[in-house]
Amino acid sequence: MNLHLENKIIIVTGGAKGIGLGICKVLALEGAIPVIIGRKDSDNQLAIKEIEAAGGIAKSVVAELTKPEDCENAIKQIVAEFGRIDGLVNNAGVNDGVGLENGNYNSFIESLHKNLVHYYLMAHHALPELKKSKGSMVNIGSKTADTGQGGTSAYAASNGGRNALTREWAVELLKYGIRVNAVIVAECYTPLYNTWIQTFENPEEKLKQITDKIPFENRMTTAEEIANMVVFLLSEKSSHTTGQLIYVDGGYTHLDRSI
Repeated sequence: MNLHLENKIIIVTGGAKGIGLGICKVLALEGAIPVIIGRKDSDNQLAIKEIEAAGGIAKSVVAELTKPEDCENAIKQIVAEFGRIDGLVNNAGVNDGVGLENGNYNSFIESLHKNLVHYYLMAHHALPELKKSKGSMVNIGSKTADTGQGGTSAYAASNGGRNALTREWAVELLKYGIRVNAVIVAECYTPLYNTWIQTFENPEEKLKQITDKIPFENRMTTAEEIANMVVFLLSEKSSHTTGQLIYVDGGYTHLDRSI
């Protein structure tokens, strides 16, 4: 399917690894120019080389998104270089295990900055350009807002916030023709997921326990499968879709896992 994204400037936070990189790869295949925002230039450049090796184009901006000034400066750099923004994917974040028992005020607030506050800041600073382009926004979320997980209060709260902001922004931005949707992830094997699974005494056994409970094909969702939905939502092929939380998860969140 030609999604007509040729030369569109699409910001992807956390685009150097995992799901973010998957999104950038699919965007580049569709002819768009993903702009990776990440804290490490070395990671950003490795991602760009990988995309270029496949025949695509990608750019990057170095920013620490927990710093409000970096969020603003990243947008300014992109506008200065490209003169426009055609889409925004809020993706960066980490399930950092700040729980109720093992957490505290400082760690909870720090986690909100890692996982939620920069979603607002990036959208806020990109908005003037998105108004001009009538671009689309996609927020990446997690099943933890729906299912809970235990031991990760701040991350779950952040994802509840991401879902709420998706619907709130969809309403607020109707008058500008800007669509806002979210793609909700359940079990997707990324470098961060691998780090988490290795914390268990028997990682392979734990991984099998998880995949056995994923209803569709008893397997993890791939980054590419998530990316395909994100890129579709960024395109005009989804022209009447806004305010939606779309679960790309093999049925994990909502289907009866006893099946």
